[in-house]
This record gives sequence, C-alpha cells and structure tokens, in this order.
Amino acid sequence: MAAPAATGASPAPLAGGALALTAFALALGTFMQVLDGTIANVSLPTIAGNLGVSSDNSTWVVTAFAVANGVAVPLTGWLMGRFGVVRTFCASVILFTIASFLCGIAWDLPSLIAFRVLQGAVSGPMIPGSQALLIAIFPPDKRSTALGIWSMTTLVAPIMGPILGGYISDNYHWSWIFLINVPFGLFCGFVSWRGLKTRETPTRKLPIDQVGLILLVVWVGALQIVLDLGKNDDWFASERIVVATVIAAIGFVAWLIWELTDANPAVNLSLFKSRNFAIGTLAFCLGYAVFFANTLLLPLWLQAQMGYTATWAGLVAAPSGVVAVLLTPFVAKMSGRIDARILATVAFASFGLSYYLRSGYTTYASFQDLMLPLLVQGIAMSTFFLAMLTISLDRIPPERLPSASGISNFARITAGSFAASLITTAWDRREALHQSRLSEAVGSGMPLTMARDALARMGLTDTQAAGAVTRQMVGQAYLLASTDLFRLSAWLCLALVVIVWFTRRASAPSGPVAAD
Repeated sequence: MAAPAATGASPAPLAGGALALTAFALALGTFMQVLDGTIANVSLPTIAGNLGVSSDNSTWVVTAFAVANGVAVPLTGWLMGRFGVVRTFCASVILFTIASFLCGIAWDLPSLIAFRVLQGAVSGPMIPGSQALLIAIFPPDKRSTALGIWSMTTLVAPIMGPILGGYISDNYHWSWIFLINVPFGLFCGFVSWRGLKTRETPTRKLPIDQVGLILLVVWVGALQIVLDLGKNDDWFASERIVVATVIAAIGFVAWLIWELTDANPAVNLSLFKSRNFAIGTLAFCLGYAVFFANTLLLPLWLQAQMGYTATWAGLVAAPSGVVAVLLTPFVAKMSGRIDARILATVAFASFGLSYYLRSGYTTYASFQDLMLPLLVQGIAMSTFFLAMLTISLDRIPPERLPSASGISNFARITAGSFAASLITTAWDRREALHQSRLSEAVGSGMPLTMARDALARMGLTDTQAAGAVTRQMVGQAYLLASTDLFRLSAWLCLALVVIVWFTRRASAPSGPVAAD
C-alpha cells in the first residue's frame, strides 16, 4: 500500500460519538467473522440430521469455511493496497452478510458447503481490516485502546460461538446461526462506510502474483483438508490424507521459494526480518493454539462425559469472557506505561495457572468448580492479544500494517486449526491408554468382584453391573486424558514466557506512524 506523500495528508483521528460508533462497528466486524468460525461446530449434528447426511459429511461445513478463509486472509495486504483499506473492509462485510444469508437458506449439504466457501473467502479481510482501521481512527496515544477493543472481540467471540450455536440448535432452526449475521452485517457495513469513506487510504495498481496465488490456494487448501478431516480418516492410514499432506508440503516449499524471490509477491514475507514480528508472531500463534485447543477440549469433555448440553457447556466458559471484557479497558489504559513483555508474561502465567487448576477436575465437579479456573483465564484473555499485537507490530511502517496484520492473523488461524486437530486426536489416544490401564487394574481379582457384589446388592444383574463398571472406567479414562492435556498446556504456557523475552521492548506509539 502506498504511503501518504506527507504526514499532513493523513486524516485526523476521530473523536467523540463518531469515534465510539465507528469503533463499535469495526469491532463488530471482527466479532462476526471470528464467531462464524466456531458457531457451526456445536451445530453439526443438528445440521446433519436436518439435511439427511452423516455426521462425517457434515464436517465439510466447517472445513469449507476454514479452507477458503485460510487462503483469503494472507491476501489482505495486496487487496488493501490495490483497492484501499476502507473499500476492501466494507465490501468484505457486505459480501459476508450476503453469504451468511445464502448459508441460512441452503437447501441441501452441497449448497451449504458452496455458500460456506463463499463466506470464508469474502471474509478474509474483515479481521485485518478492522484491526488496521481501529488503529487509524484513534489518536496516537490511544493506539493501545484500539488494540484492546480489537483483542476483546477476538477473544470473546470463540467463547460466545459454542454458547450461541448451542442455544440456537437447542431452541431454534440451525439456519439462524447464519441468518443472525444479516442485521448486524448490514449495520457494520453501513456505519463503517459512512464514517470512513472520506478516510480512504492511497491505492496503487499492483500486479497480480498469479503463480504465488495459485500455490497459496493449493498448499493452504490441502493443509486445511488434512487438519479438518485427518481425525475422521485415521490420519495417515487414509490415502487422501497422505496425498493431501504431500501436496501441502511440496506446495508450501514451492510457494515459499517463489514469494521470497518474486518482485511483487502476493504475501510479503520480508516482514519476518523484524525480530519482534517473527518471534512475536511465533509466540502469538503458539499461545493462541493452546488457548483454542482448551476452549475446544473443555466443552467436548463436558458434553461427551459429564452430560452437559451444548448451551450449558458454553456457559461454563462464559465468566472468562465477562472478566476479559471488564479488565481489557484498564489493561489498555496501562499498556502504554508497561513493557508489553510483562503483560505477555502475565497473560501466559494466568493461562498456565488456569490450565493447572483444570487438571484437578473430577467427575463429581460442580458447575462452580468447573467455572473457577475460567475466571483466572479471563485475566489472561484481557492481556494476551493486546500484549502480543503490541510486540509483533512494533515498528512496522503504516503502509505495511495491513500486510503484517494479514500474515499474523493467517498464522494464528492456521495454528488454531492445528490445535483443534491435535487436541481431539490426543484426547482420544490418551483415553484409550488410560482405559487399557484401568481395565488391567480392575479387570480381574478383588476390585471387580467387590464392585459387582456391591452393584448386585443394589438389584443389578451381572450384565448390568459389568456395564456400569465399564461406564465408570470410560468416564475416568476421559477425565484422566483431559487432565493430562490440561497439565501439558500449563507447561507449554510457562515455556512461552521464555520465548516472549527474546523480543526487544516495544516502543511506545507516537507521532504520525501511530496515527496512520
């Protein structure tokens, strides 16, 4: 994106009601896009039953969105340089709204998958665009406030997704998980265009890197197929997973070589020459991957083994979102005076403590017991995004900010996809390991005899008693698998504290660079 010829050409930051309304609309754009990445997950059984397809086939509803979005996000820098940040963002929001409506009226699975591909593709610029525009409309000394607003919506949305998706699936037709976007999308697009159309960024005609774009589509599409379908296909026991993995690996290497040597790359990888951007993005992605994996694991365990509905499983995590929303404004106000690495340390330490407390869960845990570690997570959520964005975007020139934001968000989304696949696979395999050990311990001898005798005195037959014992073993095996992964997550967060301190201290935003 071409930079303004002079600092004076940069429009003044917004103020008062105009700033508040426009910031809300931009944050809403981020919220809708992130929400749509998770809201459909808990509704897949309902969608499959309503459309008359198997649960395995319904996973393409999630895969289609992830693949298309994964390809579109890295292209944000090129799109905004060619058409302008405001035009690209507003067009993305309106097209996303139209695609959401089409998903809501889909008549069968193929049509829903096609509309989800469209929805994922057109929503690529929404997150980076809202981030760049929020920074632009706030005064230089309020940049941390802008990042705080953006991070608040980005962290709360994944928690709200399962809650809202579960509630809609339990009480209404599944189509409303998409149709609910329509009024909010229209509001977001209208307010953003009205408030920002006179603040369009300079544009220039940029050549299309056709080879880089094709290679990007190939390797990202293949990778997302591996991550989303690998578990159901038993990973490398499936021929299509092996083929997709080979395509992803070869395509990535070819794309990397091409982008590093092309004069006008579709994705500008030279940003990784900045130490803070490279290490900050790495820590950002790993931290988000751990967070996303645990956001997925807890509701999964609660629904599969604890008898919680999708709605109540989501409500367990709701307090963390409330704490994050309440604390983020205060953290944003303090962030200009505190080293971002200290805030990142607080975030990872709080995440680690939350996961460690979860490793003490039992099958008799009450709602309050389950909820308390999530309150600690809320502290981490209020500082995590703000700190990592401050570090990774440190000293990035304003004209390269959309590209940096696009790459950072692409890496974060991909890390989340990896985490979702790995955590569910690891959960099942750890459960199988623990169940085999428990079976060896109680499968013969006194423990099993005592249990059967106790159940027989309660009126159960031998078959019923054996079934009850087996059910208890399975429940305990899944509990042990969950606590193992919670404990591992805690240690990973402590390791990320060390990685953060390899970055240099981020400079305080000041002057025209921050304003841009």
